[in-house]
Amino acid sequence: MSNRSATDTIKGYFYQFDYSILQLLSLSNDTDEIVVEGVEDIDIATSLETIAIQCKYYSKTEYNHSVISKPIRFMLSHFGKAKSEHKPQIKYHLYGHYKSGHNKLTLPIDVNFLKDKFLSYKVDGTQKKHHEDLGLNDRELQNFLDTLSIDINAKEYLEQFDDIISLLKGTFSCDLFDAEYYFYNNALNEIRKIAIENNINDRKISKQDFLKRINRKTVLFNKWFFELKGKAKYHKELKDRYFRRLNKRPFERFFLIDLPANYAIGELKDLVFIISKRYSNLKKREPQTYCPYIHFNNISDGRLLELKKQLYDEGFEFRDGFPFSGADFSAKSIATKADSSNNIKAKILTKETHITDTLTHVTKTKEVYQFYFDKPYLSIPNVDVKSVVIQINDLGNIKEII
Repeated sequence: MSNRSATDTIKGYFYQFDYSILQLLSLSNDTDEIVVEGVEDIDIATSLETIAIQCKYYSKTEYNHSVISKPIRFMLSHFGKAKSEHKPQIKYHLYGHYKSGHNKLTLPIDVNFLKDKFLSYKVDGTQKKHHEDLGLNDRELQNFLDTLSIDINAKEYLEQFDDIISLLKGTFSCDLFDAEYYFYNNALNEIRKIAIENNINDRKISKQDFLKRINRKTVLFNKWFFELKGKAKYHKELKDRYFRRLNKRPFERFFLIDLPANYAIGELKDLVFIISKRYSNLKKREPQTYCPYIHFNNISDGRLLELKKQLYDEGFEFRDGFPFSGADFSAKSIATKADSSNNIKAKILTKETHITDTLTHVTKTKEVYQFYFDKPYLSIPNVDVKSVVIQINDLGNIKEII
């Protein structure tokens, strides 16, 4: 599959999720709610009405009546069942984006058009009339039409995406980067989690609860957002936001790196070299010299020992906080100032407790950059410490971002 085709496929898959996000953000009242995968793709429930919405994205498809006939028959089935069971009637909305063919549908439609174009179909050569199977007469079909709205001129993917970003910027009073990389990705992640819940009550969420869930600043790796931006631009924007021009400032920087199940020691060694090169300054004329702290999560003692051995054999000076054989970890030892005389190029932290101990001991400006795969592995409660948390899907992402 070409990159373009892959992107088109992802667009169709996520369009409905984005539409759910848009509907939530657009609700008038904080207590109003939506149900994902309820009667239809999205159900909107307010104090005044309930609307079941079928949402489709066909950017490569010409509109034909047959494309929306099944969804309309499903809506009519629900309408008929609710009527027979004396349940409150709801409204129905069919919302879709098509490449062309919009002129084939003239709105509003009447009962005869509904029966001829949407409710009549063939199965194995046998003519079927859905309204007759449901036992609905023309008056009842007109009642159904009164509850149905159709829009086949839905916005293109990027137009809808821009609307979401605009609403997020206004809701959280934030800039474009925060709206895209934090709140949009959090929103998409929440909608996707809700959509796979088995219990319909767990697929229901109010506007206020949704905003509360997505109001956190963690950069999530979102495959679609990654595809939408493009690898180079995605990495560049993260680099510009967090790392560009920062390497010249004499801060105490901690790089916390989660490890996948499979990795090579050479990959870790390359990361140590790259981080050290970009975030160390040991020049004699530099008044405030510095080097980075590095921690690898989920690394065994044996593999960490092998990494240190290879660094040592290559003449790479580092400290690990153990001043002599058999000693306990010493934050004072690992915090030794790196300069041109000792040539310490990196400080390798073995355990999570060593990170927190060192953060407490160091008095200079501190910054923590945590890269993780599934979930962050260390919480930094100290509000005085800058903490950036970025989800990745490959260790190579880090080289591009920092």
